[in-house]
Amino acid sequence: MSIIAEYGPLLLGMACLFGFFMAWGVGANDVANAMGTSVGSRALTVKQAILIAMLFEFAGAYLAGGSVTATIRKGIVDPSLPVLAEQPELLVFGMLASLLAAGCWLLVASLKGWPVSTTHSIIGAIVGFAAVGISADVVNWGKVGTIAASWVVSPLLSGTIAFGLFTSVQKLILNREKPFECAQKFVPMYMFFTGFMIAMVTLVKGLKHIGLDLSYGQSFLVALLFGLAVMALGKVILSRIKPDPKADQDFHFTSVEKLFAVLMVFTACSMAFAHGSNDVANAVGPLAAIYSVISSSGQILAKASMPWWILLLGGLGIVAGLATYGYKVMQTIGKKITELTPSRGFAAELAAATTVVLASGTGLPVSTTHTLVGAVLGVGLARGIGALNLRVIGSIIMSWVITLPAGACLAILFFFILKALFS
Repeated sequence: MSIIAEYGPLLLGMACLFGFFMAWGVGANDVANAMGTSVGSRALTVKQAILIAMLFEFAGAYLAGGSVTATIRKGIVDPSLPVLAEQPELLVFGMLASLLAAGCWLLVASLKGWPVSTTHSIIGAIVGFAAVGISADVVNWGKVGTIAASWVVSPLLSGTIAFGLFTSVQKLILNREKPFECAQKFVPMYMFFTGFMIAMVTLVKGLKHIGLDLSYGQSFLVALLFGLAVMALGKVILSRIKPDPKADQDFHFTSVEKLFAVLMVFTACSMAFAHGSNDVANAVGPLAAIYSVISSSGQILAKASMPWWILLLGGLGIVAGLATYGYKVMQTIGKKITELTPSRGFAAELAAATTVVLASGTGLPVSTTHTLVGAVLGVGLARGIGALNLRVIGSIIMSWVITLPAGACLAILFFFILKALFS
């Protein structure tokens, strides 16, 4: 307790620095999950993708990031055990070590262009310091098991949704006699679904921390209006695109893909929002736990508030990472798993966004990397297994396997260094 009283401001300052570093890693590495398919399908340039993502990643982190943050903050380590009540500084050291460990691993992965899971990184780090540095009893293994199950469920779910979406595109548009006319008819409906889904989950789960607490019925009505507004805007934009018979001679669906490129701008926005809402927790969850302990003079509270400035710090960190190193991993996921066109990229992005936003709304921190790779696989399988680059998929899965132990080992090392420095 005396360590908290003596070094509280210094520890909080370190927490803000490490939290920003971790958020930078989230932006630098995981932005590929939000924007890789848009760039890979040539619907957006790298610069356009970064600008869109900066806005919507930040909005998702700030507006809808609170629910998952609670899971990372207090769901993995059981704060009620006597050892933490007697030595709350152990929780502070551990969360500091976790932020630094995950941030360091993401820095290495981003420099190499590896698309690793930021969720794996931080959860592996927290479990590592808690199990080895304090006691295995401190870890809420039931919650860890639920999160681990989501790493399998989320790619299966997003892959299934992506498979269904792209199959619907094939049946409603691509396999018809007049695909361009069909696309102008059905693409606005996909736009409506995109707008409605993002608005609904955000309103139901995400805005309580900024004082907007609507009923389910009110949220449904607002989301419906938002979806219709997105659809109306989409119709106006699509009406200006004319078929190009000359280009269609080289590739039958050139004009149709132009319409899907417009749709991909909307799905890219929704995926960036979804990613920010889910993955900001990886950076600010441990920071919120540290703030809670220090602001309560060493008490580990069962319920802790989420100050607005913590989500703001996380959002700014994500944007900084995205603007500096986001392009490296973006190229890996957008161009090397399977050949993407705007229609395929749309199905992958919307499926991944739907999965991530639903998970964010229920407080389950799924891996955006797993979700998007699952969605891209689903789109690829809709065209046959020969459309997939199995070697690249194998290397991505290997990087996922390495991430958990890397985060855990670094966190254990940093935990004992911090403990020695302050004790």
